[in-house]
Amino acid sequence: MEHSPFLLLLSTVLLLLTATPGTHSQPAAAPAPPGPTNVTKILEKAGQFTVFIRLLKSTGVANQLYGQLNNSDNGITIFAPSDSSFSSLKAGTLNSLSDEQQVELIQFHVVPSYVSSSNFQTISNPLRTQAGDSAEGHFPLNITTSGNTVNITSGVTNTTVSGNVYSDGQLAVYQVDKVLLPQQVFDPRPPAPAPAPTVSKSKKKKDDGDSPDDDSPADASFALREVGSVRNAVSFCVISISLAWFYL
Repeated sequence: MEHSPFLLLLSTVLLLLTATPGTHSQPAAAPAPPGPTNVTKILEKAGQFTVFIRLLKSTGVANQLYGQLNNSDNGITIFAPSDSSFSSLKAGTLNSLSDEQQVELIQFHVVPSYVSSSNFQTISNPLRTQAGDSAEGHFPLNITTSGNTVNITSGVTNTTVSGNVYSDGQLAVYQVDKVLLPQQVFDPRPPAPAPAPTVSKSKKKKDDGDSPDDDSPADASFALREVGSVRNAVSFCVISISLAWFYL
């Protein structure tokens, strides 16, 4: 039985289509979900923050930040000093700090809320950090702007934000030119002197009453009684003498 040329051609085309691999396009694979936010890895990728990373890890603040960023909706802002910032500190500054003070120093660079670069102009001072109380003489951090320049002062350190390292709407990392030294650690204010004791009015009057020159009401009454007694005695003598003369 002879096959027509058309059937032979159709069979050949079908054979080629079924034998050729990869003729149909495959759907693109979905992107892998992002991993948990890791501050130290972000700083390592940026470079120039070796000392700050070491302190984040040794103080345990890195683990705190990891937990806050990945287990809550609270944003975080970090002012990261570069290695050159730490080099400009006086020799032995970090070694002179206790473990608690090192924790406070690193926490002082962390704000427990997300601050975008556009928020610096309307920020409310003093800015509270994770170091604690922002009252005068404790851990105040004040931010002002002048044009595009963001100025930061701690009462000890005056510096500026020199770059935007990272920002994702929850975590913001900014590079600063100097290490932010908290006043509570590096320039503690002496306690206010206790007020001088005041002498009460009642005590003053009592002391004045003990003065020998004071004519108190009690002394005046006593003097009047003495004068009256003398006057009565004189009158009695005069009357007695008069009666004696009368009978004579």
